[in-house]
Formats: sequence, structure tokens, C-alpha cells
Amino acid sequence: MGNAGRTGTSRGRLGHTLSGLAVAVGCVLFLGAFVWGALLYQPYTVPTDSMDPTVKAGDRVLAERIDGGDVRRGDVVVFQDSVWGSVPMVKRVVGTGGDKVTCCNKQGQLSVNGKTLEEPYLKDTGPDSQPPFKTTKVPEGRLFMLGDHRMDSVDSRVHLEDGDHGAVPRSAVNARVDAVAWPMSGLGMLSQPVGFTALPGGTSDPGPLQPLVASIVVGAVLILGGAAYGPIARRAGRGARS
Repeated sequence: MGNAGRTGTSRGRLGHTLSGLAVAVGCVLFLGAFVWGALLYQPYTVPTDSMDPTVKAGDRVLAERIDGGDVRRGDVVVFQDSVWGSVPMVKRVVGTGGDKVTCCNKQGQLSVNGKTLEEPYLKDTGPDSQPPFKTTKVPEGRLFMLGDHRMDSVDSRVHLEDGDHGAVPRSAVNARVDAVAWPMSGLGMLSQPVGFTALPGGTSDPGPLQPLVASIVVGAVLILGGAAYGPIARRAGRGARS
């Protein structure tokens, strides 16, 4: 066998080794991210339009499983409370324990602890965008919830006369919504609620959904690329001999 033949054989072995390594790494990335994502996230179908336009009725969302103690203002959460009904619901947290929530100023804006909130995610804005209510203080350990479609949302305002001023216990929260998975027209991460960043405690950091999706995509590319090396190399070898 000449030098050229030995060189070709060596290259072939190296190629097969690298392709096998690519498939192995790809499997680790793909399966690891998929399993980890399944443990961290749960899919959920939004039941009503009360959170329109952020999420709409029928949207399939991905919600990170969290403890109620980790919830911060601005989070869109999935929760279930017997006072509100028998099914899980999706609302936005606008007040936490000790907060004073007021609606509204002349421009129809909500305020928390005297700070007027900018809420660009609302369905409508302006003086008539949400029914007003007197200042309410959120009990400790509880969360004041509102829908983004303020004129069409059954939320904490409806339960203001309850003993807990319409607030939901933190323990009722199951997950925090990170992204819309379906339909394709709404696919993507939820925007950060910047209007709450200046309040004590700030807002929640995004969950690890984006790096998990990136790992799944990279893993799939490595698996497909590594698996394709063998047929491509054999076809190239036949072409060189012909």
C-alpha cells in the first residue's frame, strides 16, 4: 500500500472517530437537556383571555416549576386556589406581602407603594383601561393577582371583600410562565416586566429555557452530522475509486 493509501486510511479512521464522538456528545446534550427540561418545566393550556395579549385562551405555554416563596412582582404564574375555582389559572403578580396597591391615577395607571407602574403588556391603556378600586394592603405571605386584560379578568379585584383582600397564598403557585410554545405565531419568551424593577426585590430572572433549547438544537445537529458522515464518506470513497 502506498503512502497515499495509508494517508487515506488514517483520515478515514480519524473521520469515523470524530463522527462517533460527535454523535456521543450530541446524545448527551440532546437527551440531557430534554430530560432536565421535562423536570423543570410543565406545559399548560391557558383557559381564558384574561391575560391577553401576553397569552391568549388556548395558548400552550411552558411554565417553570417553582416554589411560591420565589415569586416576585411582575411574574406571570400558574396557581390554583379553591376560592377562585377548581382549575389552575394564569395571572400576573402585581403585589406581594405588605404592598399597598392602588388603582388608578388620572391616566388609568396602577401604583404599588406609591410608585406608578408602566405596564406596556396591558391589553389597553388609558383612563378607562381598568376599573378603579381603593388602596388595598396585601397580607404577608400572599400575592395580589391581576390579568393583563384588565377589563375582562376575574382576579383579585373581585375578591377584595374577602378576608385576605383578594390575595392568593404563595403556596397556591405551581409555576412561573416563561414562554409561549404554541401557536407558532406567538412562539417566544415572555417579555420582562420592567415596570417592577425599581421596587424592592426587583423582578425574577428568566428560567433556563433558552439554554436548554439551544442544547437540544446543538445536540440534534451533532447527532445528524455525525450519523451522516459514514454514508458521505463511503460515497466519496466510491467516487475516488471510479
